[in-house]
Amino acid sequence: MDKKPVIAITMGDPGGVGPEIILKSLNTKAVWDACRPVIIGDRGVLELAKGPLSIGTRKALSTVSDPSELAEGEAAVIDLKNVGKDELTVGKAGAYAGHAAVGYIRKAVELALAGKVDAVVTAPINKETLKMAGYKYPGHTELLAELTGTTDYGMMLVGGTLRVILVTIHCALKDVPGQINMGAVLGTIRLAYSACRAMGVPRPRIVVAGLNPHAGEGGIFGDEEILHIIPACEAARAEGMDVTGPLPPDTLFYKAHKGQFDIVVAMYHDQGLIPLKMLAFGHAVNVTVGLPIIRTSVDHGTAYDIAGKGIADPDSLISAIQLAAEMAGRRTKA
Repeated sequence: MDKKPVIAITMGDPGGVGPEIILKSLNTKAVWDACRPVIIGDRGVLELAKGPLSIGTRKALSTVSDPSELAEGEAAVIDLKNVGKDELTVGKAGAYAGHAAVGYIRKAVELALAGKVDAVVTAPINKETLKMAGYKYPGHTELLAELTGTTDYGMMLVGGTLRVILVTIHCALKDVPGQINMGAVLGTIRLAYSACRAMGVPRPRIVVAGLNPHAGEGGIFGDEEILHIIPACEAARAEGMDVTGPLPPDTLFYKAHKGQFDIVVAMYHDQGLIPLKMLAFGHAVNVTVGLPIIRTSVDHGTAYDIAGKGIADPDSLISAIQLAAEMAGRRTKA
């Protein structure tokens, strides 16, 4: 019988909901049916997070120094001891949290690149704490790209009936048009194709959104479609991909939702994520595509306002773990 994949789960911001949703996830049959989990974080923080939950985990939580020590059916934590005894501030930002969270991610990526874990699932981090700690990364995606030496990567979210991948990620809306060019759009279409193939879609049907209302209306509302997006779609079709677009963004999501397309290429963050989160908030999964490792994450932030209260919903993390395990299984078979 094949062993279940080993999934490294990073604890995220120690003052956010990450520790709580990890513990709740470990208390579900769904996670144990999918994988062998190993937590990368601080055992002391996890123990404190148990307080308001009034639950244990389905398995005793052991401490290991390497995933090779993980026994079948065992829950374990690699304790990095990144948080000092008096540093933890639940529900509040702090430089210590930024340092700790980046340390967890670095360790998980190291293990994944070495083949010691089959995938990485990340609990949420906070951009403010990263800045306080002196890091310039706008989020997980850019940090993971740097750690893996990846230049062609993208952010995709999967939820409900939709898969959405973004051409631009975390930038001001006023800066988006300047980042839309044929190379960026074509590269994202290629990533969409490979991501769908990795998820078991043999012939992905890709739809590309316009940047402007009515996809520019022939240049009346903007020329990005004519100059950049249409040429990218034509080039992708010439490479043999099934690409439709650019279509007006106010209608294409309905068509994708109804099953006409397998993935949407959106031009900017909110264009793609508002409809997806409308359909699947709390259950969607963030996937970084283009990396040499498998990485999934939750679709929400650190939720400082409810951290430490025992009321955080673990569903998105559970979905992220299940998807990571599924993708790892496909990669192993391939």
